[in-house]
Amino acid sequence: MLEQELKNLPNLAGVYKFFDKDGLLLYVGKAKVLKNRVKSYFRFSPTLGPSPTLSSRITKMISECSKLEYIISSNEYDALILENSLIKELKPKYNILLRDDKTYPYIMLDMQEDFPRFEITRKVHNNNKIKYFGPFSTSAREILEALYLSYKLVQKKSCIKQKKTCLFYQIDRCHGPCEGKITKQEYAKIAEEAKNALIDRKKLIAKLEEKMTQASLMLNFEEAAKLRDMQNAIKKTLHVIHLDLAKIENFDLFSIVVEDNIASFMYLFIRAGKVVSSIQKITKNAMEYDIDELYKIAILQFYKTNTQTIPNKIYVAHDFEYKEDVKNFLLTKHNIHVEIINPKRGDKLSLANIALQNAQQNLQNYKNNKDSTLDSELKNYFEFKNLPLRIEVFDNSHISGDSIVGCMVVYEDGFIKDSYRKYNLTCKDEYAQMNELLSRRIESFEKEPPPDLWVIDGGDTLLKLAKKLLEEKNLHVDLIAIAKEKRDAKANRAKSKANDILYTAESDFRLSNSDKKLHFIQKLRDEAHRFAIATHRKKKQKKDMQISLLQVSGIGEATLKKLVSYYGSFENIYNTSFEELENTIGNKNATTLYNFLKK
Repeated sequence: MLEQELKNLPNLAGVYKFFDKDGLLLYVGKAKVLKNRVKSYFRFSPTLGPSPTLSSRITKMISECSKLEYIISSNEYDALILENSLIKELKPKYNILLRDDKTYPYIMLDMQEDFPRFEITRKVHNNNKIKYFGPFSTSAREILEALYLSYKLVQKKSCIKQKKTCLFYQIDRCHGPCEGKITKQEYAKIAEEAKNALIDRKKLIAKLEEKMTQASLMLNFEEAAKLRDMQNAIKKTLHVIHLDLAKIENFDLFSIVVEDNIASFMYLFIRAGKVVSSIQKITKNAMEYDIDELYKIAILQFYKTNTQTIPNKIYVAHDFEYKEDVKNFLLTKHNIHVEIINPKRGDKLSLANIALQNAQQNLQNYKNNKDSTLDSELKNYFEFKNLPLRIEVFDNSHISGDSIVGCMVVYEDGFIKDSYRKYNLTCKDEYAQMNELLSRRIESFEKEPPPDLWVIDGGDTLLKLAKKLLEEKNLHVDLIAIAKEKRDAKANRAKSKANDILYTAESDFRLSNSDKKLHFIQKLRDEAHRFAIATHRKKKQKKDMQISLLQVSGIGEATLKKLVSYYGSFENIYNTSFEELENTIGNKNATTLYNFLKK
């Protein structure tokens, strides 16, 4: 049936969809000529199969494909809009680049407030009174902390509401606007200075240098080290900041370098003729995308939500085929006219070349830092079906069946903490807990596709459980379990000394305690264990605090709910002052609760 569908493809623009034998959508793509594009995935002789020129990931996808559907469009631009819409709505398993919904943080300053503060946000609103700085791929929090260390700004939102000076005023970190100790006009000048330092972060680094020197002279070496680390983090955001353009212009620049199936992206954001921020990004499995598609994906993906930050001009380091389509898309979707320009001369070309050099260097750094042979070594040694590029690791934690949690950590060239997951579990024994944890993860495969490898913290019994759960759903994920070596009835986690046993579906392995494959699996297991323990402790602490507060005479569930809503956590309630409690729940309840908290 699939071969017949391929033969009947039209010579027209449109969108194509690949499905597996169970009807699960695997991939959505756009084509100028459907027949040419879709047939390029396949080899027709001697039997129908994946083309030998495909990457390993797309080869796997085509191997799973058993059905094809397509939608004809009047032109390639309409196909682009349809493709983008379908991927956003259906989230196909193999559309990894376009499914990425990451939004980068900005630092915002709300000028509508009497005493505005700098805050981190990932949402950009269409409001001219709110100023946005960024986006930042790293170090946004360090920059924010440096601003509040260097300038006497309102440190917390709640400060103004209290109408009374707090600790920050006493330690000379705030001018005390809550008691009228500074006028709006005077405060505005300080906020303007801070804003200029945020734009030209060399000023911010210089102020941190002064504070670091002072801390060292006072023998406060811990504070000095903290300031040094903050300074180094901010320096990483200064990519090509030294280059000032001749004209006061606002534009963004995108550059991409592709090499050995890896794409390196470098985005520069120019405001008032200066490079104010940049983003560097590495994407693997880029072989199935040509450079034209990568530029299209990069621009559409970045501006799909941040509409207020779209400039009138976007420069690209390479000319690409879909420029007009992207321009029309931004106009139709966001009602913004944008020029997309590939510079051929002058300062824009110089900036594009610098961006490409940065992208190339970032790619080289990635290659140098990654042990690229380990993926293949693990696959071959343990006879996995797939390269273990994305790995999920599972562990549980509880004390005598109390506050039971299951946790999943994710590894892909490093631990991806945004992808970590916590599960509140109900079962009491370890086997039932892992059954509940893995079952819930399998249920979420449609939203978050399965990885290449699962690592289970446990022995052969738990590995067989994972295999059984996957087979029941007709799914495959490579599996490995690690059983801790016991010494004096305690788990031995000492690096290079623990002789842990590794189990796969086919065999068990007792590797040398100096083997790097064992060390890698141990590292994954230990991170999952750390995350599970931390999650369990937090859950139990919250539960214990809640029980303690409910035992206070006169403090009912409604009052407690109000406190948690205002302070955000039980820890903050325990650390608050009497004045803050009084403002929240009144004098009588505040007196009762404060006396209890200070026992």
